[in-house]
Amino acid sequence: MTDVLFMDDFDDPRLDLSRWIPEYLPQWSSREAARPRYRIHDGCLVLEIGANQAPWCPEFNGDVRVSALQTGVFSGPLGSRVGQHRFAPECRVREEQVARRTFTSQYGRFEVRARCLLQPSNVAAVWLIGYEDRPERSAEICLVEVKGGAVEKASAVIGYGIHPFGDPALVDEFFEEPFDVDVSDFHVYAAEWGPGGVTFSIDGRPVRSSTQSPDYPMQIMVTLYDLAPAPASAGPASTTEFWIDYVRVEEIPG
Repeated sequence: MTDVLFMDDFDDPRLDLSRWIPEYLPQWSSREAARPRYRIHDGCLVLEIGANQAPWCPEFNGDVRVSALQTGVFSGPLGSRVGQHRFAPECRVREEQVARRTFTSQYGRFEVRARCLLQPSNVAAVWLIGYEDRPERSAEICLVEVKGGAVEKASAVIGYGIHPFGDPALVDEFFEEPFDVDVSDFHVYAAEWGPGGVTFSIDGRPVRSSTQSPDYPMQIMVTLYDLAPAPASAGPASTTEFWIDYVRVEEIPG
């Protein structure tokens, strides 16, 4: 029997804070600014972008608004450049964080069942990043990335793959390809990551394999972005939701 290393099916009406940190890269802004908008409904986590939601990090990320959960946080002292996923050269720690790992794993089958209700300015993604306690432990394995502007009624361009960021042992191997998948319905996206590489799949069907393999523990990131400025008024908001039925990580047999 395969060992389950991590599992959340969101059957509890409250978010399990022993599993999730409900903030997005708070070291670059603050815990308050990085808090997500979400609800738990019908056994699913539903990430939302609210009509009045403010940008999470205007100093370094402009108008981008985010609702996200993650399973680790690490950064250096106030004013330093040390911190997870330093997405822009000018990033500096604006709020010191207590280092936490609710879940990190080196290798496993990472799987999510999800649906996306997006506007053109939205991006929904589930990805892994290195805990980055050392700068080179910074790569990303992306299970799924959906851009609202690349979604049709019964198909979508889906992104997946590997970004090295600060890991000199890896090269960029990220793909954006069209699939006959209605992303507004639930689908299972997975990455099976072992010492020999990573295999990506959709609904149990392998779509591509890589021979690259980060050799350090990684944490889970579940994210919903809006890349457009917030509307000037608080009128009726268009639906922007990322539904997660479950997140599961299993040990790879053998």
